[in-house]
Amino acid sequence: MIELSGGGGGVGRSGISRRGFLRFGSLGFAGFSLADRLRPSDSAMGAEASRRSRNPRSIILFWMAGGPSHLDMYDLKPDAPSEVRGPFRPIDTRLPGLQVCELMPRHAAIADRLAVVRSISHEHGNHDDASHWLQTGYPLLNARQRGQTHPCQGSVIAALRGANQPEMPPYVCIPEDYRRHLGFYQSAAYLSSRFNAVNAGGDPSLGNYRPPDFRLPDELTLDRLHDRRLLRESFDQFRQALGASDSYAALDDSYREAIDLITGQRAREAFDLTAEPDSVKQRYGRHAYGQSALLARRLVQAGVTFVTINLYEKDVDWWDDHYTIEANLRKRLPLYDQALAALIEDLADRGMSQDVMVAAFGEFGRAPRIDAGAGRGHWPGAMAAVLSGGGIRGGQIVGSTTPDGGRPHDRPLTPGCLLATMYHAIGVSPDQSLPDRQNRPVPLLPEGQPIRELVG
Repeated sequence: MIELSGGGGGVGRSGISRRGFLRFGSLGFAGFSLADRLRPSDSAMGAEASRRSRNPRSIILFWMAGGPSHLDMYDLKPDAPSEVRGPFRPIDTRLPGLQVCELMPRHAAIADRLAVVRSISHEHGNHDDASHWLQTGYPLLNARQRGQTHPCQGSVIAALRGANQPEMPPYVCIPEDYRRHLGFYQSAAYLSSRFNAVNAGGDPSLGNYRPPDFRLPDELTLDRLHDRRLLRESFDQFRQALGASDSYAALDDSYREAIDLITGQRAREAFDLTAEPDSVKQRYGRHAYGQSALLARRLVQAGVTFVTINLYEKDVDWWDDHYTIEANLRKRLPLYDQALAALIEDLADRGMSQDVMVAAFGEFGRAPRIDAGAGRGHWPGAMAAVLSGGGIRGGQIVGSTTPDGGRPHDRPLTPGCLLATMYHAIGVSPDQSLPDRQNRPVPLLPEGQPIRELVG
C-alpha cells in the first residue's frame, strides 16, 4: 500500500526530510502508475493500455474480509432444518427466484440489476490462503509465511490499464488494509511497487478523516519542480540521504506526469467528501460502509480504474462470524445493504452503470450448520459473489448449491472464473501474461474463464 502522508523520520545529510521523500517519492514515482508511462520495451502492457480510451470502465470491489455467510444473505435455505437455515426470514426480490435476508430490503429493490453467483468453491479454509486465492487468482498454502506471490486484480489492472483520466491513480484502497497481520493480498507482488494501491486513509465516516496528503514537501517548490536540473539535483540529495532506492529507476521524462498529479486539483477534489451534499451522504449512510462507497463513486467518476473497499465498521467488526452470528449480522447487514444498494442506484441515476462494475465477495462462505457457539465456521466449499454493472448481464442467478448450502449443485465455478469475469469486463484478456522480476511470462490466472452467462 502506498502511504501518501508519510510518517516521521529524521533529516538526512542533505537537509531534506525522510517524510518529504516518502510523500513525493512514493506518490510521484512509485505510486499512481501509469500504463501511459510504460516504456516501449513494456510492449505487453503497453498494447493493453492503449485500449483504455476505448473502454473506460472501472471496478469497485467490496472486499468482505472474514468470509460472509452465503446462507444468511444470498443463498437462504428456508426449508432446511433450523441449524442450517439460520435465524433469518427470506424476503422476495425483484429478481424471480432470488430471496435475500430480511435485513437486506434495499437489495430486494435492486435485485434485477444484480448477478448473484452461488456456486463458487475452492479448498483453502484459512483466511490468508483463501484471501490470496480470491484476490490474485492463485492458490497458495501458508500464505502468511510465504507472503504474496502474485499481483492482486487491482494491481494487474493498474499495470495493464492505468487510470481512466490523467492526474488520477489507477488503483485505490479505502479504507486502509486495517488487518495487515492477516494479509488481504492487495499489493502488486512481483510487479513494480508503482502498481500498488494508493491508501485512501482511514474511515471516511469519521469527523477526523484525512484524505491522502497531496501536498508537495516543503523542500520542493513549484519553481524547483519545473526546473529539470534542480529536480534531479534534489533526487541526488535524496539518494545520498536515504541510500539507493527502486524509486529512482523511474527517473526519466515521466517525472512531469507524476508532478502534474501532485500539483493538480483532480485527485484532491475526488477525495474530498465535503463536496457531497448532506442528502447524498445520508442516502449512502453515515457509517464506514456508506461513506466508503460514496468515496469510491467519486473516485471512479474522476478517473480511478479500480477501487477496493475494505469493508469494516468499528462497532461490528469483520465478517468472521464464528460466534453469535445473528447478533453480528443484525448490526452489519443493514449497513452493507444500504451502502451497496445506494451505490448501485447512484451509478444508475448518473448514467454510469455500464461503465462501472460493482462486485462484492470475501474469501469463502460459512459452514452449513450453526454450531455450539451460535456461529458458522469457515467454509470454502461454497460461497456467493454479487456483480452489477460494467457490462455484466444482471438480473440472473448463476449456479446453485446443495440443500444444505455446503457444495455446488450445478455450474461449479472457481475463484479464477470470478476474476476472469472481472478482467474481461474491464477490457483485460484473462489469458495473457505479465513479466515477473526475471522477465519471465506469468499468466494472469492459472485457471478459469469468464462466466459465460454474465459476459455472453
